[in-house]
Amino acid sequence: MRKILLVFVLSFSANVSFCQTDSNSIKTEIRAYLSDLASPEMHGRGYVNNGRKKAADYISDKFKDFGLQPVPGSKTFRQSYSFPVNTFPGKLSLVLDGKELQPGRDYLVDASSASFRGEHIGLREEDLSKIDSKAELETTIAGFFKGKYVWYLKNVDSFCKKAGIRKRSFPELLPEGCFIICETGKQMWTVSGKQMKATVFYVNDTAMPPHIDFVSANVSAKLQKHAKSENIVAMVPGKIADSFLVFSAHYDHLGMMGRDATFCGASDNASGSAMLLYLAQYYATHPQRYSVVFMAFSGEEAGLLGSGYFVDHSMIPLDHIRFLTNVDIMGDATDGITAVNATVNPKEFELLKEINAGQGYLPVVKSRGEAANSDHYHFSGRGVPAFFIYSNGGMGYYHDVYDKAEAVTLNNVAGVAHLLIDFADKLQKADR
Repeated sequence: MRKILLVFVLSFSANVSFCQTDSNSIKTEIRAYLSDLASPEMHGRGYVNNGRKKAADYISDKFKDFGLQPVPGSKTFRQSYSFPVNTFPGKLSLVLDGKELQPGRDYLVDASSASFRGEHIGLREEDLSKIDSKAELETTIAGFFKGKYVWYLKNVDSFCKKAGIRKRSFPELLPEGCFIICETGKQMWTVSGKQMKATVFYVNDTAMPPHIDFVSANVSAKLQKHAKSENIVAMVPGKIADSFLVFSAHYDHLGMMGRDATFCGASDNASGSAMLLYLAQYYATHPQRYSVVFMAFSGEEAGLLGSGYFVDHSMIPLDHIRFLTNVDIMGDATDGITAVNATVNPKEFELLKEINAGQGYLPVVKSRGEAANSDHYHFSGRGVPAFFIYSNGGMGYYHDVYDKAEAVTLNNVAGVAHLLIDFADKLQKADR
């Protein structure tokens, strides 16, 4: 009896040790891919210094190294398309009464801003809380002296609420010139496909001096009307070649705001792209009953453009996709994961929860309904069963300059990988 107990203990200990080693190995591999994709050399995987092309080349090269193949009917991993995007490739500076503010930390430039250059310009204030409508605003700004002053617009939130205008749409109402809007709390940058007349700085209230007389500002903006981008698509053929399980993630991010502010996008979404690469590497040596397709989309931050283009020009029959799992923000699953579209695909969600309950991969698997918040959305709209899965945890860095590789913990992310692999396996077995 003691011998049997000893064998059981040794066997259990060996199994736990193996699982820990396996999880550590997965985490190490995902960390390596994440660090490469979020490195300064990728320039934020955006639209300055060929950042998105470098990321596309990296992922394509990895797919090739793993031994993946193009999807049927294609000779390449690449699907090219283009869209307009406003960029800030040149000098960017904001100096308030001799104090130079730091881009990305102290202020953001509205992503639709035009170029502007001015030294030691007088500042004038305009309190918008006194204005009640868009028409009244137009009358007010018509009195602005174009180019003679920089305008500090106060109480923009109050005006937008009264006028029924979204705050991010407000700058489009402004004329040519330079404007400052003070913001409180976390600031988040974005991507714009257009360029407006005005140049707008959003200055964090912690960096705003109590009194300003003169402003020096420099913004170099360039509207790329046809910015070329690429979706990277590859597959591991299965026994049933024309039935597909799909894993997807977007590899693009915001890029650079001027020459000094880089939005590395480690959590969003170098982490999801790293998970995609790990899964591609795994399935390359573990072929399945169904073909497994890996889609790395660009243009997500610009409005889900890459996935939208794909479903309109699909490289595989959409009705042959058994299930699509889109991964975005895979940096920290301390508090488990959330599955968007769980209410749309209740059977698959119950299967996901059942697997996790049996294996204990994650603390919790949460349910969420439909949402147009990542690349699964266009597929769902075409009737493709899909989840968008994101992790719950981390420091909250998002669309800011603090979302760097060193800030991503990858807690429980190996458990996410195990869960996704088991989920795909159970789906295929359930179809037999």
